[in-house]
Amino acid sequence: MECKIRGWRIEDASDLVEALNNKKIHDNLRDGLPYPYTTSDAKDFIVAMLNADIKTTYAFAITVDDKAVGSIGVFRKDNIHSRTAEMGYYVSELYWGKGIGTSAVKQVCEYIFEYTNIIRIFAEPFAFNGASCHILEKNGFEYEGTLRKNALKNGAVLDMKMYSIIK
Repeated sequence: MECKIRGWRIEDASDLVEALNNKKIHDNLRDGLPYPYTTSDAKDFIVAMLNADIKTTYAFAITVDDKAVGSIGVFRKDNIHSRTAEMGYYVSELYWGKGIGTSAVKQVCEYIFEYTNIIRIFAEPFAFNGASCHILEKNGFEYEGTLRKNALKNGAVLDMKMYSIIK
């Protein structure tokens, strides 16, 4: 199955609602996304991404046959870390295990390294999220270590793993 990344469109709101009304996805993302996720939430997110600073926020819809099936973003850090960026992503559960996440990460890394001066992209998946760690490893990200007791999610203190790729 082939996927493409592209900019967000307001028409993607219903696809976003479909993907994000899934507790399994929420349990692997940072807090801040409402649950249940509404069309209004989706439109607010899309508008925010469309109006974000194009020098610091690189946000894309992950699509299959032009249907948004996930989201991927790279967010530039500041100050002495201005050439470093953090990546985050998710894929709708219906598309898990089909190579969609792996392909999206590859496409975004290629884009960032070709069109920006960012030289390091990192990601911090929860340590229990083996699928996300595998996606990063398949794309050449190196495991840098475990960030012990680094997050509080759903009332549990969790470890996270640090991965990065260098231009």
